[in-house]
Amino acid sequence: MNDIIHLLPDSVANQIAAGEVVQRPASIIKEMVENSIDAGAENIQVLVVDGGKSNVQVIDDGKGMSETDARLSFERHATSKIQQASDLFSLSTMGFRGEALASIAAVAQVELKTRRAEDELGTFISIAGSKIETQEPVSCPVGSNFSVKNLFFNIPARRKFLKSSQTELTNVLNDFFRIVLVHPDISFTFYNNGVEMYRLPKASVRQRIVDVFGKKINADLLPLDVETSLVSVSGFVGKPESSKKKGSQQYFFVNGRYMRHPYFHSAVMKAYENLIPVGEHVPYFIYFAVDPSTIDVNVHPTKTEIKFDNEQPIWQVLCASVKETLGKFSNVPMIDFDVEGRPDIPVMGLDTSIPDQPRLSAPTYNPFNTQNSHHSSNTRGWEKLYEKSSVDFSSFGGNTNAEIPQAPSGAGIGVSLDDIPEAENIQPSLWNDLPKDNLPLSEGIDLTVPKFQFRGQYIVMPAEEGLMVVDQHRAHIRILFEQNMQCMSFHRRPSQKVLFPDIVQFDKADLVILESIEDDIASLGFELNNLGGGSYSVNGVPSGIEGVNPDKILHEFVEAAREKTSNAKADAQEALALAMAKESSIVYGQFLTQVEMDKLMGDLFSLSLSARTPDGKLIYSVIKNCDIESIFR
Repeated sequence: MNDIIHLLPDSVANQIAAGEVVQRPASIIKEMVENSIDAGAENIQVLVVDGGKSNVQVIDDGKGMSETDARLSFERHATSKIQQASDLFSLSTMGFRGEALASIAAVAQVELKTRRAEDELGTFISIAGSKIETQEPVSCPVGSNFSVKNLFFNIPARRKFLKSSQTELTNVLNDFFRIVLVHPDISFTFYNNGVEMYRLPKASVRQRIVDVFGKKINADLLPLDVETSLVSVSGFVGKPESSKKKGSQQYFFVNGRYMRHPYFHSAVMKAYENLIPVGEHVPYFIYFAVDPSTIDVNVHPTKTEIKFDNEQPIWQVLCASVKETLGKFSNVPMIDFDVEGRPDIPVMGLDTSIPDQPRLSAPTYNPFNTQNSHHSSNTRGWEKLYEKSSVDFSSFGGNTNAEIPQAPSGAGIGVSLDDIPEAENIQPSLWNDLPKDNLPLSEGIDLTVPKFQFRGQYIVMPAEEGLMVVDQHRAHIRILFEQNMQCMSFHRRPSQKVLFPDIVQFDKADLVILESIEDDIASLGFELNNLGGGSYSVNGVPSGIEGVNPDKILHEFVEAAREKTSNAKADAQEALALAMAKESSIVYGQFLTQVEMDKLMGDLFSLSLSARTPDGKLIYSVIKNCDIESIFR
């Protein structure tokens, strides 16, 4: 019988390994820039064309390579970073596996020019698909110049799944930021299609953050600096008022390396508990310094997931240090008793007598008689609603033909309490027997029945199968999303001019996204005027969102579009429509009148998709009759 197991050719093995290391152009940026840092470079240039799909070039002034090293660097597992297995527990370099260049050369066309300071001539190597095409001496500056062209040229299926140039550029910038933020002692320059986007000179950590994300973020940063025997924590956290719905400016670094760590993220958010709205995030740039032998950076091919030996103690140190920073800079709620003009509180002794208050009786008072109302015009909404209800409790079990008056056809969100029609002879025991007209979905939902709010968050109403509980905020999001999508399908939503235009500032990475979605923003009703330097004036806003902060909602648009990986315009429109719906929807705790609840439920259940929000969150649920009955058995 013939043997069936054989060794794969190096070219095939390299292509398989490339699937773990090289996922997109951003992966090339990460690997090659980290190699430049390990080579001791002080100035690094990054150039991309078409988001990196056509060309990625990294030029540095590091120590360069000899002719032999240049040739050997493209072999698998060839590295200068480690010599033996024990070196893995004391890593001080960014790369160490020796897989990056071999994997890149397997799926792209690579050219390398490199020279050491002691050599008169450098080395030029051209390699494509793991095959050396050219190797010859060349005159070049000290350092290395890598050019990677036509990524996945020999794997059409992989190249087909690359996203648009805009999306790939966004991913490249994300990886670029993760490197430059942890190396402020190195100068970086970034070019996109021949145009300089970033010039980052050597600076402090804070100045590097400002250079990357713009001057606006400088006012929101609070310094963080704690040193213990276990870990040193430094960096910056954002003020509570800088919180956003998206957490795009959140970075952890350990020993000069970027990492993702959801567990440590929860420690930061725990420190902001009760200081920011639920579901929002604050920016942070946190740098850990630990003993290299207590972490393992080799748990993931991209080295972004790191395992700590002492995760729980570090979690406690991190949470306490963020709380300390917030308290030190007076960014936590506090009561200041040492103020001028404070009211004098009389001191009452044991012998102080309190006069008795007369107890007046009103035997003729009937709380259900609206004629006896003595409330002022600013009575609470629910009390006014009760006053308008003439409920005859003695008629329970009597009249079975009671009818609930229909809400006015023009009623909607924002209707005054005085517009609520009086409800006469409302009999809860007969709710399931009311006529079921105007049912948009099924006979199990009757929109004419009375509803009530629970905790300012939920609308509760009876249904045929039980008790329906509707999240008012999510319901309004679903409604507004459909309205926004409908407006965009007709190309434009009505815009309302503003008397005093707001000025909105975007950083360079945001400008790349903004330019690609300007038409969609205009179709929603925003009128923007480019003032230059990343500043835009908002001359018009969509009608119906008065009072909403344009700065916040426009940045939400950019963040929503950034998270989309598809190049389809429809996906960007959905992201924009959802972001505006979330910003303009009813908030939790907002009081709704009976007419407003009727209108909200009518709009919701007239939609073909009403059970979940566009991002998949549950809008309503029904507590079954059998579940309610089982409670009382």
